[in-house]
Amino acid sequence: MLATLSLLMGFASISTDLYLPALPAMAATLHANAGAVELTISGYLIGFSLGQLLWGPISDRHGRRLPIAIGLVLFIAGSAGCALSTTAPMLIGWRALQAVGACASVVLARAMVRDLYTGHRAAQMMSTLMTVMAIAPLLGPSVGSLILHVASWRAIFWALVAVGFATLAALYALPETLPPERRNHAPLSRAMAGYAELLTHRRIIGYAGAGGFFYGGTFAYIAGSPFAYITYHHVSPQFYGVLFGAGILGIMLTNQINSRLVMRLGSDRLMRTGTLCAALAGIVLAIDSWTDWGGLMGLVIPLFAFAAATGLVVANSIAGALGAFPKRAGAVSALVGSIQYGTGILGSALVGLFADGTPWPMGCVIALMGLGSALCAMRLVPDTIVSTAEVTSAGS
Repeated sequence: MLATLSLLMGFASISTDLYLPALPAMAATLHANAGAVELTISGYLIGFSLGQLLWGPISDRHGRRLPIAIGLVLFIAGSAGCALSTTAPMLIGWRALQAVGACASVVLARAMVRDLYTGHRAAQMMSTLMTVMAIAPLLGPSVGSLILHVASWRAIFWALVAVGFATLAALYALPETLPPERRNHAPLSRAMAGYAELLTHRRIIGYAGAGGFFYGGTFAYIAGSPFAYITYHHVSPQFYGVLFGAGILGIMLTNQINSRLVMRLGSDRLMRTGTLCAALAGIVLAIDSWTDWGGLMGLVIPLFAFAAATGLVVANSIAGALGAFPKRAGAVSALVGSIQYGTGILGSALVGLFADGTPWPMGCVIALMGLGSALCAMRLVPDTIVSTAEVTSAGS
């Protein structure tokens, strides 16, 4: 179960990180500029963000396994479409469909964790899963660069088709975690309207904002780093995979630290610490990218620090939101995930729209997103635990 849940949660990383080293090659083949190709990440995030709002209430009503299976079929179709694309707009469209399918696996894997665990234990398990799933982005750019070395970038998307089929087969070994008696049988129209009600809770906004702004910075990093490293600093696609993988090692380390300390220090305190570290790293990165101080290492070191903060921010923000509204885990997971990836759309799109051939747009966006994450964690997440009455009211 741990392996399958980790694979499901890793779909967002698998779908993007594998083809990052190929972005410059794709731009050349499709006769598109860097900004247009970077928008394939934004197109993916649009599908990923909006799709979660659909899968969350569907899973609360029909269980977790069936929506995941349907999502995997859509992921396979979208990946094949990407491989056959001949223009950048076509690729962006197929990436959006790919994302709608992939997000079912991610959002429902989080809900399955909440079905099985509660409180700080849920945050601990989320950190453990994220450590395991970090293998995907750790290996993704390296594997993608190897595929690119022996074949075209289209082969990367055919590899994703194979991953989709393999995951669909593995799904049969995963038990249903939401039994019929615990399902929400309210009409889907009412469940969708419930998102507005959830957004009236300051705690949800705080957790979603902390994770969302952080995701905005993360996807600015994903969109901008291939061109900052490969095009601007002339590193090879293979060495780019090594540099990107170093950040993933940092994420794995902080996830382990989080899982060991969360019972003792609490998830909210660790989340606030992570957002402050991310904000500081973003400010340093913006200064370095503007002045070119430190050259390549002036980017590598603060980007490593920003990426490493993932282990303290993401798992704790998700577990905090899910813990406040346990009876609506699917909907809450979908809403928080949609906000996170929606902000990721903004981060990656800003890097693409303001691309000027230098790392400055990436550094500026990451700094702003890091500051936004810290402000949400410090100002909107209360120190006191949400009251029983509020949880009961929200869960009913």
